[in-house]
Formats: sequence, structure tokens, C-alpha cells
Amino acid sequence: MLTRFVNIAVMLCICLPAFGQKKITAYKTFGGVIYELNDSLTISPRQVSMLLQNNREAYQEFKLARTKNNIAAGLGFAGGVMIAIPLVTAVAGGEPEWWYAGVGGGLAALSVPFLWSYRARANSALEKYNTKTPPGSARLQPSIFFNGSQAGVLIRF
Repeated sequence: MLTRFVNIAVMLCICLPAFGQKKITAYKTFGGVIYELNDSLTISPRQVSMLLQNNREAYQEFKLARTKNNIAAGLGFAGGVMIAIPLVTAVAGGEPEWWYAGVGGGLAALSVPFLWSYRARANSALEKYNTKTPPGSARLQPSIFFNGSQAGVLIRF
């Protein structure tokens, strides 16, 4: 229940300032990609995915991109752990098995093409979304309703 409330609150924070055209941009950083909504609000990949649901092509492309990112993260983490095992053993004074480091380096190197594919597919999805979303299609239609002793706000896209 709490996570649903948090998701709704986050989407309200994202959508309320964004009247009219919602433009999502991606900036490459050393650690990954940063997404911004209307060049002012930093959003997470999960929030980007929620915004792309209105555009089926862009959503499917971004979903595939996130899968590639998860694979790259898993391979990179496993590779880092396998590289760290013989290093820690050597520092502790034991006899390190360096083939762990070799396998770990291979896994880390294998994660790089998945990361490149993620960035390319994510940029493609954002390009599809930004070009196919007509201006004014993201207008919010807030309305206040009263039901007995309850009051609420309904926001429709």
C-alpha cells in the first residue's frame, strides 16, 4: 500500500509541472545515464518507463533497453566480485587463485556490449517518444470530487 502511494506521489511530482509537451532527454555520465523531464526534473529509468507507456513503440524499445542494462549490471557485478576475490586473498597474505581475476575480467568485458546496446536502445526509445508525442497530448485534467465524507482529487491524462 505504501509503495503504491509513493509511486502515485512521484508521478504527481513528475506530471504536475509538465503541462503540454513532455520531453525526455538522456545525458551520458561516467556511471550511466541521467534522464530529465523537460530539461528540469531528473527522473529514474522506472519513471521514464511509466511515462513511455502511452507510446507503445517507445515503451517496448525502452523495456528491451532496461533488460540489456540489467544483464550488463549483473555481469559487471559478478566480474567485479571475481576480480576482488584474489586481490583480497593476496592482501590478506594467502595464496590467490588468479584465474578468478581472469574470469572476472572476462565477465566485466562481456558486460560492455550490453551497456552500449542499452544506451543505443534507450536513446532510440526516447527519440521515438519525443517525435511522436503531439503537443498538448499530455494535458492534465484535474478534478475534485466529494463522496460522502471523503474528498479526493482525480487526475486524468
